[in-house]
Amino acid sequence: MRVDWHQYYAAVWRSHSQKLKPVERLDPVRLAELKGIDKQKQALLDNTRHFIQGKTSNHAMLWGARGTGKSSLIKAMLNEMASDGLRMLQLDKDEVGHLPEILDSLEEADNQFRFVVFCDDLSFEEGESTYKPLKSLLEGGLELPPEHVRLYATSNRRHLLPEKRSENQLSGLVDGEVHYADSLEDKLALSDRFGLNLSFYPANWENYFAIVESLFAGLEIDQQQLHEAARLYAMGRGSHSGRTAKQFYQYYRARISG
Repeated sequence: MRVDWHQYYAAVWRSHSQKLKPVERLDPVRLAELKGIDKQKQALLDNTRHFIQGKTSNHAMLWGARGTGKSSLIKAMLNEMASDGLRMLQLDKDEVGHLPEILDSLEEADNQFRFVVFCDDLSFEEGESTYKPLKSLLEGGLELPPEHVRLYATSNRRHLLPEKRSENQLSGLVDGEVHYADSLEDKLALSDRFGLNLSFYPANWENYFAIVESLFAGLEIDQQQLHEAARLYAMGRGSHSGRTAKQFYQYYRARISG
C-alpha cells in the first residue's frame, strides 16, 4: 500500500507485507505536556524546525533512563509540525535491514514533505550486525544520504551497543591522543554519527508532581490529596518517571470517575 502523505502524518513498517502502513490514530501528546526536559525539548525543536525549513540539521539520539519522555518528545514533534510538512515513519530495530528500500520509497514522495524515521528503544547486542544499514542513512556511501530524511532514535544506551570493561582497558594514549580498541571504536562510531545527542535522567519528585498536575489540569481535585495518591502510586511502582505519572493518571482518573 502506497501511503498518501497528504492524508496521513505517519506510517509504520510491516515486515510481513513489506509495506508501510498508515497510522490512523496518533498519540496526541503535545510539547506543553512534557515537564522537566526543557533543554532537550528546545534543542530537538530547533533542530526539527531547521530540518523543516531546509536548513542545516542533524540526526538525533535521545538516550537515558526509561520513562523520562524520550519517545514522547519525538512524537510531540510530529503533532507540533505536521501542518508544516513533517511526516514520520516508525521502524523497529529488527526492521532496520529494510531501511534502504524504505528510503527508496520516500524518494517518490512529494518533495513538500520532510520525513523523520523514528526508531524507538534502539540498541544492539554483541555480535549483531543489523545496525549497519543505519550507516547508509546517517552518512551514506557512494550514494549520498537523502536530504529530506532524518533519523531520530531513542535508547537506554548511550552508544547503542554494549561496552565491555576489557575494551576500555585495551584503549590507551598514543602521542597524547586517546586510541580506542577496535571493537570499541566501531561502537563509538555509530553513536558519533548522530549530530544531536540528548541525555535524559530520572525525574525528581518536583517534576513528577508537575507532570501529574498537568495531566489533571481542568479537574477539580484537592491538590494535596492528589500529590499523596501520586506519591504512593510511584512508591509502589518503584519509579516516579513521566511514564509513571501517565500511568497514575489513567489509574486515578478511573477511580474518581466511579
